[in-house]
Amino acid sequence: MKNKKPLWITLIALDVSITIALLVISIVMLSQTVGKTAAEIRAATGFIGYLQNHTTFYFLLFVLPLFLLLAANIIFLVIYVRKSTKAEPVQMNELTEEQKAELRKQILADLQKQQMAANQSTQPVENPTDKE
Repeated sequence: MKNKKPLWITLIALDVSITIALLVISIVMLSQTVGKTAAEIRAATGFIGYLQNHTTFYFLLFVLPLFLLLAANIIFLVIYVRKSTKAEPVQMNELTEEQKAELRKQILADLQKQQMAANQSTQPVENPTDKE
């Protein structure tokens, strides 16, 4: 699969459409339930009435998938953000002359520090008792 873009667009469109459909049905069902007595809810007819009378079915078919889609979308968002914010190494041909000169200065300073540290570690340490 060279070009995955159409697949991702299709999956995103499917995710959005399913989420919207589940949310709309849930909002309609809940708005029809608020303010009704138990007898009125039992007497409700149609698809929304069925959902009001069979709350387990409603939970398994609408609420649980919404939570699963939300969790999946959050996970994919975190993965996408981590992937897109990875620092890529800079190539030398991408640097300006000023940046190259500054980099040379930093490298030379680091090399001098390393040489000084190496010279100090190889010099013998004088013992103050040897001078007497």
